[in-house]
Order: sequence, then C-alpha cells, then structure tokens
Amino acid sequence: MSTPYPFTALVGQDDLRLALLLNAVSPAVGGVLVRGEKGTAKSTAVRALSALLPQVPVVAGCRFSCDPAAPDPACPDGPHDAGGASVRDARMVELPVGASEDRLVGALDIERALAEGVKAFEPGLLADAHRGILYVDEVNLLHDHLVDLLLDAAAMGASYVEREGVSVRHAARFLLVGTMNPEEGELRPQLLDRFGLTVEVAASRETDQRVEVVRRRLAYDDDAEGFAARWHEDESALRDRIVAARALLPRVRLGDGALRQIAATCAAFEVDGMRADIVMARTATALAAWAGREGVLAEDVRQAALLALPHRRRRNPFDAPGLDEDKLDDTLEQNGDQADDGDGTDGDGTDGDDDPDGPGGGGQPPQDGPDAPEAPESPAPDAHDAPAADTESEVGRDDDASPAQAPAASAGEQQAVRASEPFRTKMLSVPGLGEGAAGRRSRARTEHGRTTGARRPQGALTKLHLAATVQAAAPHQRARGRSGRGLVVRRDDLRQATREGREGNLVLFVVDASGSMAARKRMSAVKGAVLSLLLDAYQRRDKVGLVTFRGADAEVALPPTSSVDAAAARLETLPTGGRTPVAAGLLTAHEVLRVERLRDPARRPLVVVVTDGRATGGVDPVARAGRAARLFGAAGIASVVVDCEAGPIRLGLAGQLAGELGGTAVTLDELRAESIAGLVKDVQGTQMRSVA
Repeated sequence: MSTPYPFTALVGQDDLRLALLLNAVSPAVGGVLVRGEKGTAKSTAVRALSALLPQVPVVAGCRFSCDPAAPDPACPDGPHDAGGASVRDARMVELPVGASEDRLVGALDIERALAEGVKAFEPGLLADAHRGILYVDEVNLLHDHLVDLLLDAAAMGASYVEREGVSVRHAARFLLVGTMNPEEGELRPQLLDRFGLTVEVAASRETDQRVEVVRRRLAYDDDAEGFAARWHEDESALRDRIVAARALLPRVRLGDGALRQIAATCAAFEVDGMRADIVMARTATALAAWAGREGVLAEDVRQAALLALPHRRRRNPFDAPGLDEDKLDDTLEQNGDQADDGDGTDGDGTDGDDDPDGPGGGGQPPQDGPDAPEAPESPAPDAHDAPAADTESEVGRDDDASPAQAPAASAGEQQAVRASEPFRTKMLSVPGLGEGAAGRRSRARTEHGRTTGARRPQGALTKLHLAATVQAAAPHQRARGRSGRGLVVRRDDLRQATREGREGNLVLFVVDASGSMAARKRMSAVKGAVLSLLLDAYQRRDKVGLVTFRGADAEVALPPTSSVDAAAARLETLPTGGRTPVAAGLLTAHEVLRVERLRDPARRPLVVVVTDGRATGGVDPVARAGRAARLFGAAGIASVVVDCEAGPIRLGLAGQLAGELGGTAVTLDELRAESIAGLVKDVQGTQMRSVA
C-alpha cells in the first residue's frame, strides 16, 4: 500500500518495536531476527519503521546511493564529482524467498564482457538496500547460499560479484531484518549468530488488546490516509527522537563496569565466540542513547542480554530459545560492584525507564506483561520425569503385552518415555543423482558445487564454463574473419557449467509404537535413535515427516515439514502399546509420499522404518506387510529399516522387511557413525518414479 501503517499505532509487541528502533538508532547493532507465529504484525512493523527513518543524502545519478560527504572511491558508477547531491527517502527493499543469486547481488552481462570487453553490471537488491532496510520475510526458507551471501554482505558492508575473472565491488550497508515462523524450520546456528538481535513475538491473550488491534486495523483498511493523519504527530515525535538518539550516540560512554557485566553474562551463558559481547555492547550503548543518557546503566546491559543472547545459546535445534532471567540477574548482581554507571541520568533528570509512551512514541496505551513474548511451556510431569533405570528383562516378553507395572493412559497403552541421548549417526543417502532443493545429504545437480561438465544454456546464462566456450568457438575463427584482436565468441558458443553438489531429501520416519516395542529401556533407545536421525536431518537441510503405527491402524503424527523440532516434540510424547500393524504403517507412509510428490516432485524421499518387524495386526499380517513393502521397492524409493529387535532370541523379521522394501537393515548399535559406506542399497534409476 502507498500509505504504510503508522509505527506508533502498533499495539503491544514492545520488544519488537524496541529492537527495531535500536537498529534505527545504531545500524551497527546488526539487524533483527523476528521469530513468531503468523499474524503477529511482524511484516507490518518492519514496513512501518521505514517511514520513520530520516531522509538520505545521495550522489545524484549514482545507482549505489553513495553519500556525497564520503563517496565510495570504488563505486562502479564513480568517481563522483563534489557536487550533484540530492535527498531521497530511506528505502525498504524486500528480498523474495524465491529470488535468484543474480537478483540479490546483481549480474554481469557475460556476453558483452566476453565479446566487447565491456564490464556491464546491473545492480541487485543489495545495492538498492544500501543505507536503507533490507527485509527478508521467511528468512528460514531462503536457500543456504543466498543466506550466506546476504549475511556476508551485512557483516562486511560490501557486496562482491565475480564471474570468470570479471569482478565488481560496491558498498552494501543496510539494516537487516528477517522474519520467520519457527514451525517452518530453523536457521543454522552460525546464521542465527549473524543477526544482532532476536525477538520472539506472539499474539496477545489480553482481550482488550486484541479488540484494540482489530479496531485500529479496520480503521486503517477503511481509510489509510485518514488513519495515518491521526497518528502524524506521534510519528513526527518518534522520528525526532530517533534523530536525537543518533546525534547523542557518539557521546555515550560504556564504562569498564558495564563491559565486565557484558563479558560475565556471555561467559555465564556459554555463548560461543565474541560476537555476542560486541553486539551486547553496541545494544547497551544504543539503549542509553535512546533513553537520552550519556552513560550505560545495568538495566541497559540486562535489556541488551535479553535481545542479543537467546538465539546464540542454543546448542541444537531442540533447545528452547530464551534466557534464564534469574541466572541473568544473579550474574549482573555478582559483577555489578565495579560497574561504572556514568552520570546515571538523562538530560531531563530521568533514567529513561519512566517514559510514559514506551519505545513506540506518544499516544500508545500502556503495554506490559500480556504482550511480552511467552516462554516455552515446560512439559507436564509424566513418565518423562521418572528414573530412566530399567531393571526389567525383555526375555520371553509377550510381543503385544504392555509391562504390568507401567501406568496406562488407556487400555493397552503406556505413557510416553523419554528419549535417550542423541548421537552422531551414519550417513544415510538416496542413491543416484537428484535435482532437488539444495542441502547436504544426497548427490544432485545444483547451481553450486564442483563442476562436472558443460551444456548449452537453457535460458539465461549464469555459470559460464570458460574452457568449453573456448573449445566451441575455436573451430569457427577462420570463418569469422578472426584478426589479431583475440578470440571471436558468439552467443551459440557459450556453454553453461553443470555442477554437482548435495540436495536435501524428505526423510519420512515410520515408527513402530506397538506393545512389542513398549519396554521402557528399548523405547528410550529407539526414541534416542530417531532423535539422532532428526538432528542429522536438521544439519543436512531435509524435510521430515513422522508416521506411527500401533493397535489396529497408523496415523500421520507429523506431515512433511522443515521443522525438525516439531517432529522431536511429537516423538517425545509418542504413546505405545497394542498390536503391530506394519502393513498399515507402510501404506500410510506410501500415501504421504504420493501426496508430497505432487507438491514437490524434485525432492526425493528416504524412508526410515523403525521396528522389530514382528507384524501382528490384522488378518495374515506378515503377508500383508510384505505386499505393502514391495510397493516401495517397485517405485524405487530408498529405504532403511532400523532393526529394534532385542533379547537372545531374534527372528530377523526386520531384515526380511528390508529385503521386501529393497533397502537395508541396520541395528540400533550399527546406526552410530562408525562406518559410512554401504548402508543404503543401490536402487535402480536416478529419479524417484511415481508412487501412485
């Protein structure tokens, strides 16, 4: 819309508004990652911020927005004259999830560079965002190589574009804001670390606030210009406050005491590296400037920690984000004796905490507890909290019986048990050469990777294979009247490099939760193995799904998703008991793959069946399980059976099931990463055929 929603009209979301404003005051903070459920005004807040930023002086005619006071000496449009300055509004540039690398960093005209020797460069979104805001909605869905380019540019303040020896560099300093829904998958820890601050947002559970949100949104939709006019004074006051805080920022003093508190806090929470310390220092300084003070106080350090550390302390994707605030307070108190609080007051004698309007400027209703990000709920006390020791023998156990002493949620069902500690698993991969989304599991034709050959370009040329291009042009030089100027290259001679890298797959877990798997010790080990495979799937950029079977039927516990922590949560609460309907589990998995292939035909599946193979559910269960398994083998679907059979007497049924599937069986002990080769049996064909 032409009229953005006013920033000061936002209701609640105090942490989100504060984090955005601190970056407006000090872009060196490093941007904001906004995590939260859909419909929580994430995008609205970012777009509203752009209207608050002061106007930007630029060199007239410069496509890279050079500052007239200090133009970039390496600007592709330079050198610039002293005059010719103009002023424009700060830009907010949005990076679409499906953008190409050339759209992000810009593109060189390779044909003109080769044929005419002209370095023709078309700027990308990074150039457009220079000295403004670069907004990435659903940043967790971007391809990894785009995120790498984006965050490298944000860290270095410049973008580099190189194509076969021709390179361009231009300044790219911007306020980076990313939003994501954690249910759709997480960012890698090293990428999370590159965002300065993070904020968790959730819809308010306060009735009055929800009413106010709806009332203001309806008024804005009915008359955007009139609604914005009613908030004009508040917007102007907030814009002036940003300008004043920017002017004060260079004078803010960060004392040794505050630095000690920052360092002690980062050490106490075992944050890797030193970036967190630096970001906290910049954030605390920006907080002081925002409050109108020239000294950093302990409360600035505390608030900086709450914004800068939650996303940096996660050790794996299953850790809940957030900080232990009691531990934070204890750390600050223990290291506060030597704190240097500066003058302790702002210009009007206040410490900045009594601002009646909060971080959003004037006209706001008081915002407090109801809109604070909600802490993750801890699991209800159940069998998870029971001692893990299991002295019960599994020898001679009835396969379909639940332990007599275990409490049952319903007839024939046990309460869930906690998974054992995850471990590093063997490398499971899909044989052949795919063309799916970039990842780290199976071989695939990709845009990035090692060069394996060349072909004629299909569409725009992106990766030139120079040797193949020269080889194609060489036989025609005499006919083209070649002179001493060099090789004459035409469009038909250009060759596109073909590259091989790795793709992410759909890893579909089919987990046996029947009574034969229900012994606490065995189910704990099984869940630990699946948790290990989930962690491996997270690291290899896979989608995951979860099908469970027990009793008389199977269910899709989790449809295919990029959120492995959602799968881990479902696994943690998985109940057990009843018979073993192997056929139902396989047929349900087969249907899940059929539907998923319609949605994403390029992503190849890997089915991981976790069972002891003792089919007991339904009429003629073993024969039905074999027929269901042969559907996977006929369709060329890669599969692995994790054999969970235990005890001195083993029937080898899981191995037989693996043979019917056309895959390989591996025991829980063999799943550990000791030997990589030969785990998945080769399957005919390089592409997944129809599973219909």
